[in-house]
Amino acid sequence: MKIFIFLAFFALSLYGIDIFQGKSEVIILENIDKNSVVKFQNKVIKPIPNPLDKKQMLILLPVDYKSLLGEYKLEYLHNNSKKSILIHVKKGIYKKEELRVNPKKVNPPKEMLEQIQKEYKEANAIYDTNGEKIYWAKPFIYPLESEITSNFGNARVFNDTLKSYHSGVDFRAQVGTPIKATNDGKVVLVKERYYAGGSVIIDHGNGLYSCYFHMSKFFVKVGDIVKQAEVLGLSGKSGRVTGPHLHFSFKLFNTTIDPLDFITKVNTSVFN
Repeated sequence: MKIFIFLAFFALSLYGIDIFQGKSEVIILENIDKNSVVKFQNKVIKPIPNPLDKKQMLILLPVDYKSLLGEYKLEYLHNNSKKSILIHVKKGIYKKEELRVNPKKVNPPKEMLEQIQKEYKEANAIYDTNGEKIYWAKPFIYPLESEITSNFGNARVFNDTLKSYHSGVDFRAQVGTPIKATNDGKVVLVKERYYAGGSVIIDHGNGLYSCYFHMSKFFVKVGDIVKQAEVLGLSGKSGRVTGPHLHFSFKLFNTTIDPLDFITKVNTSVFN
């Protein structure tokens, strides 16, 4: 393992890493100062211990799907000296989808604008918080086993107007389907919101949050410590939707990332 880590570090130093817009990467290094400040694209990223090997530290690296293309340096301390890894941000290829929803969910009435802005600020305040406690120590799971009806990153044209890019994945789910926690964590938001509908957000520690939207019923409350696969509530069709489903997403250091790509990267890099 040590030889592999050294060779991997040597290769990374020479050639860097390719990451597509909206994706993430798990970088595993030894002899990195656990208090090291890692910097990338003006973000400060704190490395965390590998749950399977405390000699190794994990850097969970997000690249926003709106990030400018090009080369960036990830800088950190290695054996008490400053090191860097070259990150090549590549263009993400995402589709466009056209959706029909309630016109009020595309152009909301004026009396709802204050609520929408308040909900946006509340969510950002959560995503900007990088808690010290790491709750997860096992592979991540999907919140349910179902067909994916809309992929991450799709350009979303609501009622003939481009309004957003899909920040997660949608799972087909009839109203009342149990929704499970992807991993251990702390519940930090349980609320009905204008666009996201019935929402649950879980803090997994160190800037990592999983989100479950459009739910019809909650079984948890803010402050609850949940275990992986614990049922958070039931799926629904609340908020801006074309029909019943679950929207599932991740925020990492307040960066929107492909949740299924993240799960694959963590599970294969750390636990295989």
